[in-house]
Amino acid sequence: MTENPTAPGPRRDLVVHNDWWASGWEHVLPRQGFPLMMLIGTASQPGFTGSLDDLVREMFDGHWRMIGGGLDGALTFSWPDEEWDEEEAPERREASEASRRKDFGALLTAAGYPVPATVSDLSELYLAWGLASREETPEGTRWSMPAVLPLPGDLLPLDAGLTRRLDRMRWSMRTEPLVTQLVNHLVDQLGEPREILTSLDRLAAATGQDAEDLRIAVAALVASGDARVLRGQELADAERLEAHQRFCLVMDWNHFHETSVGSHFV
Repeated sequence: MTENPTAPGPRRDLVVHNDWWASGWEHVLPRQGFPLMMLIGTASQPGFTGSLDDLVREMFDGHWRMIGGGLDGALTFSWPDEEWDEEEAPERREASEASRRKDFGALLTAAGYPVPATVSDLSELYLAWGLASREETPEGTRWSMPAVLPLPGDLLPLDAGLTRRLDRMRWSMRTEPLVTQLVNHLVDQLGEPREILTSLDRLAAATGQDAEDLRIAVAALVASGDARVLRGQELADAERLEAHQRFCLVMDWNHFHETSVGSHFV
């Protein structure tokens, strides 16, 4: 994702951390959490030294709408001008904002962290949580981010509902590309067979995927009700298949095409 600078000077492209979406922080932080991540990621690129304020001045002439202006702007949980969905969120915008702010504050307080009021305050929490690092060097301030971000649940006492939602999201992000590749093979190369006698090793050779990834893909198809795995006449546990073991993959294509999960892959 990139956004062009509005002021003269060296062009920089905003950087989205590869692990951001899978980490789940988007579902925990105020709306400025995402643009702040991009700002720090951009500051972490070679060729930049300075403060985050320096980067906002360089790229946006000191005012970036995505964070509400500058780093001294107040944190919010919705865009001021976004269209409000009365059916999805029947409470008024002000009530929703106050409720989410209260919940976020309680979450941080329970974990022993200060409740941030501004984007700058939130950047200090990023440093405390290990989402970012800042080092003073002879050349100036240098920023960095870890390759793998710590998870919200490792640092904050998330409620059970949000924990389950984030776990499902991460599992979906892990499995969907693997299922897509397997389904593409079944559809494009084999013409949607009702069943196929195969093994994980054979599927790996045919698709160029790793056998362990195919075990995950087959297990995901079974879990969604799109397939069954048989050894002989008995149902088998896809997660326990050995790579060399023959099994019969029985597809329910009607279910696959009718469900929301199935329709995602076609």
